[in-house]
Amino acid sequence: MSRVLRGIQRRWKQAENNRRISRLAAQIERHAGKDEDERPLVFFNASSRLAWVSLNSSFSLITGWCARLAGAPVAHFVCRAGMQQCQLGVNPDQPLKPPPCEVCVKQSRRLYAGGQVRWFDYQADPKLDAALVNVNLAALEQFVWQELPLGQLVLPSLRWSLRRHHLIDDEGTRHLYRQFIRSAWRVAQEFSSFLEQVNPRGVVVFNGVSFPEATARHIAQRRGLWVVTHEVGLQPFSAFFTRGHATAYPIHIPEDFTLTPAQESRLNQYLEKRLQGNFSMAGIRFWPEMRSLEPELLQRISTYKQVVPVFTNVIFDTSQIHANVMFENMFAWLDQVLEIIRAHPETFFIIRAHPDEDRPGKQSRESVADWVERNQVERLSNALFVAPREYFSSYEFIQRSKFVMVYNSTIGLEAAIMGAAVLCGGKARFTQIPTVFLPDSSAAHRSKAEELLSADKIAIPPEFQRNARNFLYYQLFKTSLPFDDLLTRDITPGFVCFGKGVTWQDFTPQRSASIRALVDGLLFDGDFLREDD
Repeated sequence: MSRVLRGIQRRWKQAENNRRISRLAAQIERHAGKDEDERPLVFFNASSRLAWVSLNSSFSLITGWCARLAGAPVAHFVCRAGMQQCQLGVNPDQPLKPPPCEVCVKQSRRLYAGGQVRWFDYQADPKLDAALVNVNLAALEQFVWQELPLGQLVLPSLRWSLRRHHLIDDEGTRHLYRQFIRSAWRVAQEFSSFLEQVNPRGVVVFNGVSFPEATARHIAQRRGLWVVTHEVGLQPFSAFFTRGHATAYPIHIPEDFTLTPAQESRLNQYLEKRLQGNFSMAGIRFWPEMRSLEPELLQRISTYKQVVPVFTNVIFDTSQIHANVMFENMFAWLDQVLEIIRAHPETFFIIRAHPDEDRPGKQSRESVADWVERNQVERLSNALFVAPREYFSSYEFIQRSKFVMVYNSTIGLEAAIMGAAVLCGGKARFTQIPTVFLPDSSAAHRSKAEELLSADKIAIPPEFQRNARNFLYYQLFKTSLPFDDLLTRDITPGFVCFGKGVTWQDFTPQRSASIRALVDGLLFDGDFLREDD
C-alpha cells in the first residue's frame, strides 16, 4: 500500500472512531448518574497522545465513563495549549519547535464532549522566567520553585523526550528544560485552583511520572487526596491501576497464594506463546520473528566453560527511575559488567539489547549499541553483542546459561520461571518478592557475580521459581484489566479504536470483570484486582 493511500485509510478510520466516541459520549451522558452533591473524581491525562487515541488515552476515557455510569460525577482537567512544551510534543531534532497544540486540542474536544471539563491555558510567570535565566543544566535538575521540586518532577519526561539518560548541556536541552519547568508550574497553578474549586474525592492520572501528571499528583497528595495512576498492562488492550506509581507496578500477593491446577495450565499456555515471541506490549509486537541460534554461534559457545547472557533495557523509559537503586543508571551497571567480562576470559558473555531500543520513531539516542562501540566490546573474544533487530531466541540463550544478568527487564522474571539463576542490577517489578538475586549495592553485585561465576553449581532458593510464576500470573490475570471487548487495533501500532458494536451498557460492571474491578477500586477503595475467569 502506498504512503498516500495508507494516510487516507488512517484518516478515514480515525474519523470513524471519532464518530463512535461521540455516539458513546452522548449515550453515557443520557444514562450517567446526576448526583450533584457527590464529590467528583478528577481525571488528567495530557501525556499519552496528541491527535489519535492511544491505549492510555482510551483507558482514561473508559474509566471516566465507567465512573459516571456507576453514579460518580467526573471532572476532566484538560490542556488547551496550556504548556509551553509537553512530553509528546518534543521533536528531538528541533528542540525549539513548539508542540502541535492545535491538533491535540481538537482531539480533546472530541474525547471530552458532553463531559465536565476544566480547560487550562498558558500564562507566563515573569518571576519564574527571570529565575530561569542563565541557569545551567545541573542547576535546572535541582530547581525548586515555591517549594515545588520542578527540576526533578520534569526530569524523567525530558529524558524520555530526548531518548537519553545523560543529558547534553547545550542550548537546545536547556531550552526544553526551561519550557518543561514553566509548563509544570502552570499545571501546578491551574490544578491547585481546580482542586480548590471542585473539592474532589480523588484524582486519576496517567502513570504519575510524565511531568504534567507527576506535578498534578504531587499537588493532589500535598492536599491529602488519594491519586490513582494507570499504565498499560501485560495483556493486549489491558490497563494496570494503582494508588502508587503505575510504572513501578506495586502489587501485593498474599503469602499463602498458590496457583491452582487450572491457573497453572492457564499460565503455561501463555508462556508457550511467549517463548515463541508471540506477545505484544502497549500495542507493539517486539518480535516479528524469533530465530533459533545458528550453528556457527553454537559452535562458538561450545568453546567456553560457561555462558552468561546479559539483558539490557531502554535507558530513557520513565520506568527506569525506579530501577536505579544499586547503580546510578543502567550504563553504570554495564560498566561493571564490562569489568567482569574482561576478568573472566573463560566465560562467554552475550549482551542483548532490548528490541524497543531501535523502534522506528522512538530510537534511543543513548543506546547500548553506542556503549558497545565506545567501549570496543566486540574486540573481546568472549563477548557477543546482539543488536535490537537481531531476533535470536533469548530463551535459547537462557537455556544454555550458567546464570543470567539483567538490569530490570521482564526477561529476568521469565528466566526465573525457566529455573535459571538471575542476578539483577536494578530494581524490577518482580523484585518486590524473592524471585532473583538482588544485591543491595554495586559492590555486593560485583561480589555476587564473582560467586556465581566460580560456583561449581549454583544453589537457587526453591521459592524463586514458585514466586516468579505467582508474580507473572498476578501480572497477567489479576492486575491487568483487559478491555479487548471494547477496543480494536488501529492501523498505526499502539493506537486503538472502539469496537463497532460497543454501547454504553458495555461500560457497566454487569458486563465485565475488568469494569467491576475498576469501579470497585475507584469508588469503594478496592484493590483493582480482576476476578479469575
